[in-house]
Amino acid sequence: MAEDEWITGQVTLRVGNVPLDLEMTVPAQPVKPHRMLPIFHKMSEAFADIGVQAEAAEGKNVSCKAGCGACCSQAVPISEMEVYHISEVVNAMPEPRRTEIRERFARSLRHFRETGWFAALRSRKGQTWAGAEELVLKYFRENVPCPFLENGSCSIYEHRPVVCREYLVTSDPKNCSSPTAEGVRVVGLPIKPSSVLGKMAVGEASKNEGLFIILIMALELAEKYPEAYPADGVWVWLKPFGAVFEADLACV
Repeated sequence: MAEDEWITGQVTLRVGNVPLDLEMTVPAQPVKPHRMLPIFHKMSEAFADIGVQAEAAEGKNVSCKAGCGACCSQAVPISEMEVYHISEVVNAMPEPRRTEIRERFARSLRHFRETGWFAALRSRKGQTWAGAEELVLKYFRENVPCPFLENGSCSIYEHRPVVCREYLVTSDPKNCSSPTAEGVRVVGLPIKPSSVLGKMAVGEASKNEGLFIILIMALELAEKYPEAYPADGVWVWLKPFGAVFEADLACV
């Protein structure tokens, strides 16, 4: 989009009784829903900062560092909006990198289909909280890294999913390789934008494949269900004296 098609304004959110002011740059005209992801990226990082500051006040510091990558073998849940964003990011890559990344996605999908992981996820057991939790842990133990993980770091860090931005720990990094509720201390966030994002812009991919979409499904779903959202589903209104962000935070 051209420079004059963007506008910057102040967004005020209220976390409990505490106002949170954010400066947002958003499209000036209606756009496809996934074009609004930068707003959720900035929100998630702002809330993560609040959580990090609260931990620091108690003498606990975030232990996540570049090159760790232990959490990058998890079944990363993404929203349908992020499916199309990730597909767009990969399609914009030059060759031969684009083909290499697409092959990593294909190998990961093939592995978990052959091991029956996806079948178990869609079974009655997978539809229960305990069953899904067990399957997520099983996924992690397969030690299949995210297709974007390179040298222990995220190669699309600027475009990483919202849930990845929200996941920070203060416990010993060594514990992340074998996570347990006792061994891994996750930074608490006052609000998780990923929870809101997952309930917005639900289209054919979610309706036909189930609401639990994980990262390695993104490229296949984007091809199977081409983006068909109307370009008028924007939920941001910029006003002369600032901006008002309206989202269903009550569902968090």
